[in-house]
Amino acid sequence: MLRFITRKLMYGLLVLVGVVIVVFFLFQGFGDPARLVIGQTGDSATIRNIRKELALDEPKWKQFVLYLNDVSPLAVHTTGEIKSKELEGIFIGGDTKFAIKLPYLRRSYQTKKNVSEVLLEALPGTVILALTAMLFATLVGIFLGVVAAVKQNTWMDTSAIFASVLGISAPSFFMGIVIAYLFGFVLSDYTGLTMTGSLYNIDPFEGRELQLKNLILPALTLGIRPLAIITQLTRSAMLDVLEQDYIRTAYAKGLSKRVVVLRHGLRNALNPVITAITGWFAELLAGAFFVEYIFGWKGIGKVTVDALEKLDFPVVMGSVLITATFFIIVNILADILYGVVDPRVRVK
Repeated sequence: MLRFITRKLMYGLLVLVGVVIVVFFLFQGFGDPARLVIGQTGDSATIRNIRKELALDEPKWKQFVLYLNDVSPLAVHTTGEIKSKELEGIFIGGDTKFAIKLPYLRRSYQTKKNVSEVLLEALPGTVILALTAMLFATLVGIFLGVVAAVKQNTWMDTSAIFASVLGISAPSFFMGIVIAYLFGFVLSDYTGLTMTGSLYNIDPFEGRELQLKNLILPALTLGIRPLAIITQLTRSAMLDVLEQDYIRTAYAKGLSKRVVVLRHGLRNALNPVITAITGWFAELLAGAFFVEYIFGWKGIGKVTVDALEKLDFPVVMGSVLITATFFIIVNILADILYGVVDPRVRVK
């Protein structure tokens, strides 16, 4: 298992290197970073100084090496760079030090704050939203899938299939607009919900006030599509499992239908469902962008969209790297979970 995890981590590292390459060269040529930092009124001398500070006067290959050195947890930095970039980690050596550090995602063009600081402030909001949406989709989706399989060819089965197809077909941004308007505006007097809002309301006199009700509509919107997928996967897997010989043996032993379905059937049908759950959770972290923007939910998605509007590319690039890292971590955890849920799965 240790060799398996190590191999997966190495694959994940190669994927991250590929993402860094794509991200760096993708945002080349979108405006002059020096102008984006200082604005359109800066004089030529100041622009030259900023270009030198950002290494924009260096060849592209050297700019990429410097960027890779910044975002890598293993790097080489001078004492001046460590101080100016406010790097955190372990540093070994003289004036030029070998560093084991937190990745440096550079500074925002607009706020001049470290990108990692900007994104870490928004990350809890996105994680809470994705976890809530995934929890809702998992519990309801598995329940509907099991019911549809056990009650095959009844109105329950037909209703579950129809609802799941509808959920898959509806884009999240469209459902977000419909749900926000319907429950946050038209029926707001009955639901007590609003169209926009974040996890905390910040009052200058009373401080931060927790507003869990603002989580309901964006989590519902974000959870609709994975709920539909999980429902169909659970139904399909359960129908296949319930036809197996060991299920008939369990019934022959006199076990109740509930025990057979939940203990013997559902557990053996969970592998494809786990794939969907872990994959969708990683995707929700990335796909929450427009949902957060529609509902005014403070998270990485809203911060990234705002940064795109302002051409604040370091924030966008940092957001892509963090999202890719989450994808890799979640997929590795999924592979490990297979062996826990289904003892038949063995790592060779």
